[in-house]
Formats: sequence, C-alpha cells, structure tokens
Amino acid sequence: MHDPKLAQEALATLPADIATSPLFNADLAPVPEARRVWTTYNYAALWISMAHCIPTYTLAGGLIASGMNWWQALLTIGLGNLIVLVPILLNAHPGTKYGIPFPVLARASFGTVGANIPAVIRALVACGWFGINTYIGGEAIKTFIATFWPEFKDLGGDFALAGLSLSSAITFMVFWAMNIFIIYRGMNAVRVFENWAAPIVLVLAAALLWWVVDRAGGTGPLLDKPSKYKDLSEFWPAFVPALTAMVGFWATLSLNIPDFTRYGKGQREQMIGQSLGLPTTMIAFSAMALVITSASAQVLPGAAIGDLWNPEYLVGQLTSSVAPAGLSAPLIADAATRAIVAVIAVFGIVIATLSVNIAANVVSPANDFANLAPQKISFETGGLITGIVGILCMPWKLMQDPATYLNGWLGGVSALLGPVAGILIADYFLVRKTQLDVPDLYRPTGRYGGINPVAIAALVAGLLPNLPGFLKGVHLWAEPPAIFDSLYIYAWFSGTLIAGAVYWALMTKRVQRA
Repeated sequence: MHDPKLAQEALATLPADIATSPLFNADLAPVPEARRVWTTYNYAALWISMAHCIPTYTLAGGLIASGMNWWQALLTIGLGNLIVLVPILLNAHPGTKYGIPFPVLARASFGTVGANIPAVIRALVACGWFGINTYIGGEAIKTFIATFWPEFKDLGGDFALAGLSLSSAITFMVFWAMNIFIIYRGMNAVRVFENWAAPIVLVLAAALLWWVVDRAGGTGPLLDKPSKYKDLSEFWPAFVPALTAMVGFWATLSLNIPDFTRYGKGQREQMIGQSLGLPTTMIAFSAMALVITSASAQVLPGAAIGDLWNPEYLVGQLTSSVAPAGLSAPLIADAATRAIVAVIAVFGIVIATLSVNIAANVVSPANDFANLAPQKISFETGGLITGIVGILCMPWKLMQDPATYLNGWLGGVSALLGPVAGILIADYFLVRKTQLDVPDLYRPTGRYGGINPVAIAALVAGLLPNLPGFLKGVHLWAEPPAIFDSLYIYAWFSGTLIAGAVYWALMTKRVQRA
C-alpha cells in the first residue's frame, strides 16, 4: 500500500512540518479527495462479502440451539445488526470527511500517545480472529485436496508442528499467504477483491439452497420447531445476552470503519452502501443458512443437527463417495460431478473466508500496528505483523476450546470495546462538533499531543462494571457477586453509554475551565 505519490498529494494539503513528523507516514496520511473513489456499491459489496462467512452462517443455529424458534432467531440477528449499524455510521463520518483511518481518529480523543491503547487492543483481537479464520480457510483447502488425493490427510503420519498435522500446516500456510498477498497489493486490491467476492459467494449460497430444498422436497423440520420460551418473561433473559452477542459480532468494525470510509466519495455513498449491505445481508444469509440446515436434516437423516450447521460438513457429505449415515448411496453418484461440486463448494468457502478475514481482521491491525511507529512500520509491515501474531496464537489449539476462547476472550473483549466507541462518538459529535484540526493529529506536541487523561478515565469507567463478568467468562474469577452477571449481559450497551457520558461530562468541564 505504501505509495510515495499518495504521500506527496497528502502533504500538499498539510503544513510543511508534517513531512518530518514521527506520527506521519503515507499509509496513515489523510486520503486526498481525488483518491476517494469508493462508491455505494463498494461499501455494500464490502459488507456483503464480510457477512457471507462461516461465523454468520452458524449464528441462527446457535440461537435455535438455545431454544429460540426460527423467527425469534432472525429477529435477534436483525435487531442486533440494526443497533450496531448506528455506531458504525457515526464513526464512519470522520473517515469520509477527513480521509483519516481509525488510529489517527483516536488521537483526537485519546491523544497522540494514548491512541495506541485502543488501537493495540483492537489489533490483538483482530489477530486472534485472523488466525482462526486462516485455520478455517486452510482446512477447507485441505478438504478440497483430499477429494482428489485422499492420502493427503495422512501426509507425514504422526508428525505434527505445534500440534498441527503436516497436511493442515501446509494448507494453513497456503491460505495465510493468500491473505498477505492481497494486503501487500494495497487497499485498492482489497476493494477490487471484495467487489467480485460478494456476488460469487451469494450465487453459490443460493445454488446450495436451491439444490438442498429441491432434494429435500421442502424446507425441512427446523422451521416448524417451536420456541421453548412460553412468554416474554421467559424469552427476555435469553434474548438480551443474545442481542448483545449480535452487536458484539461487528462491534470491532464499528471502531475501525474509518479505515474504509476514508476512501469514500462522500457521506451519502458510505451511509447508503453500509445500510444496504450490513443488516439486510446478515438477515438474508442467516435465513438462507437456516433453510439449508433445515432441508439438510431431511436429506441427511443420520446426521447430528450440530454438524448440519457446519457448511464444511455439508460439502464433505456432498463430495463423498461413501453413502452418508442413514442413506444407501452417495448424495451424488457420478464421480465427475462430485469433483466439480467439490471445486465450486470449496472455492466458495475459501473466497468467503478470505474476504471477511482481509477486511475485518487484517486492514485494521495493519493500520493499528503502523500507528505505533509510523516512520518504521508501514501498512504492509503491519499486515505482516498481524499474520505472524495470528500464527503464534496457534488457532488450531484455541479452536479445541471455543467456548472459552471464542465466546470468552475474543467475544468478551469485543463487547468490552464498547467504551472506546462511546468515547470516539462523544468526542467527535458532542465535544468537537465534527470539527478536527487534521494537521495537529500528526503533531506530537499539538492540541492532541500526549495522553488525554479524560479518555483514560472514561475508558476505565466504562470497563469496570463489566470487568468481573468478563473475568468469570474466561475462568479467571470463579464467582463474582451475582449483580455483575446481570450487568455483563448488557456489556456493550452499558460500556458504550457510561464511557461516552463520562467523557462528554469531563471534557465539557475541561473546556469550560480552559
């Protein structure tokens, strides 16, 4: 992404001293208006491609397993995404108006040094998810290779690398290299990739939906499954934590959305594109997954319902030459047809996983790590650091205990990032009235220099009520007082509101005193 010409264009609009500032580099520079070319379609395609991923596919399954019926699950998913769309659009505004990325925007509220706190936390969460999605993508490639070369799964025998089989290690690194290659091609490559990935994944998902419903002769039994909740008093205690989880699903993107909207042609394009792309796609794709899984229960009577929510399992059953449990023949009798289906299906999984991984889990930490030392770390180097940390976290081991890691550590940290969103929104809209001194964002001794103690105090205020619940979720505090369990289910909401209110109140007093 490093583009000397872009740096020159940005510097042409900034005071001369910014060129030698330790807080400036070409990747963190405000994008010149001539370079802001992302359209409504680009933003819609970005969200469509990110939402069409395996984690989204399994959302409705988790809610139904908890006792909801199909419409309650889709209602929870839809409402959660409408709620998180609000901070996404609010934090997107300064990116489009000033052409600046998330870590530079955070300098306005946290200070040029303090901004590294939310940036690094956001980056580390992304590194964890990057590793997990890379592992998922690598396993899809492994499934594809094994379709044509069955012995590949046992390559190397009992040999393992840090607990990872040789075949899985090879495909993990292949998929890892795909991610890094696209990042090294720059943000325009990300835009182009997301543009064509979005319709491909949608078409392939629709094809699978049509085939399985046709094969089942209908939509299957899950749509007739009743809710276990008899009334609102029973439903509410399950609905609220589920809603918080749906908000937390994209809560991290609500922080770093300026990383993308800085390239937008205007506010109208980014607002309409994101509004069309996010909630509609999450609801539609979850609904497609629900119908596919329900019909699959009819097609594969011997399969466990938990397995049917995994698209990789379905692909494996479709492409297997062995009859699935409960059936007397393979789902697809012709070997050539099975091979074609394997290529198309695994291609779809790889593209879906690659698109969400790059956009959600590489772009942000690449900028965040660059913010630590702009003169030494470029966007590409930040992306490489993300990739290396993603390997070091050994996601294949983390996946062995997903309840603790995915729902505890990563899910919890995502919810606890709510206070950062509250501070950014309060600072930009309530304190500064959308007016930023862009050159000072790149000056160590400017008006945003150092650490803003008000932001740190607000961050702590937003975190403290939810910290005991988080520590319990990751098994670091066995039994905190019961009230904290009740508070934690509202973690993102309470953290956002408390931190935002505290920041606004303290900054207002600070301005009055000044």
